[in-house]
Amino acid sequence: MACGKTFRFFHSSFSSLRSSLFPSSLHRYPSAAQSFSSAARSTAVEHVVLFKFRDFADQFKIDAVMSGVRSLMSLDVVAHITAGPVLSHRSAAAGFTHLLHGRYRSKDDLAAYSAHPAHVAVVEELGRPILEDILAVDWVADLDGPMAPPPGSAMRLTLAKPKEGAESELKEMLAKAKASALASAPTVGTQVSFGENFSPVRAKGYGVGLLAVFPSLEELDAMDAREKNRVDSLEEKFKPLLESSIVLDFVVPPPSTDDL
Repeated sequence: MACGKTFRFFHSSFSSLRSSLFPSSLHRYPSAAQSFSSAARSTAVEHVVLFKFRDFADQFKIDAVMSGVRSLMSLDVVAHITAGPVLSHRSAAAGFTHLLHGRYRSKDDLAAYSAHPAHVAVVEELGRPILEDILAVDWVADLDGPMAPPPGSAMRLTLAKPKEGAESELKEMLAKAKASALASAPTVGTQVSFGENFSPVRAKGYGVGLLAVFPSLEELDAMDAREKNRVDSLEEKFKPLLESSIVLDFVVPPPSTDDL
């Protein structure tokens, strides 16, 4: 069962869709943020991996894994990929400290990435010797804005593990929440995607993913400030459907000279 605090963060992600992320009066960000939202609507396959490294793993080896992952952006089948340390945990995240976020134009592209020798080399030669655990989810999402969030973008990831038999109802409720949000004027530069996981092998039962991407960490913090102490009926609607959830924040790192 999800604890109350964990669920509130899950609920806050969706109440923000109807209020902070999509206010009745259009909030304006700086021109750099406006360029973030200038791309046309597209369909993307979201790929999120959470990493837990062994206690003995030194930082140099961990950084090498993250750099190796980011170097995979050179593959033609990859539309976007980033990786780095989790900024903050807003729920019990089972010790996961690092995150990979990738986007692909199709499931076939994701499959080609997974099987590519360069990806296999990163996993087998760099990651496997120091990895204790991973959790991975994949879903298909309709995006407003670019496939590749620019460096400095702040992400809030929510993974939900529905109770047995509640998957369809939870997905339907999430679709209605997003539809309600999209009926209002969108916040410039904010991107939201959610969907049902289609790769159960490494998902540990987490069947639904939600990713909210903000132009900057300041905008994410501002959303939190607006949502503080907010009470919404969605909390009571979602709570009976969830076994547990993971909520964490991540900032897209700048390109590094160490990345290939």
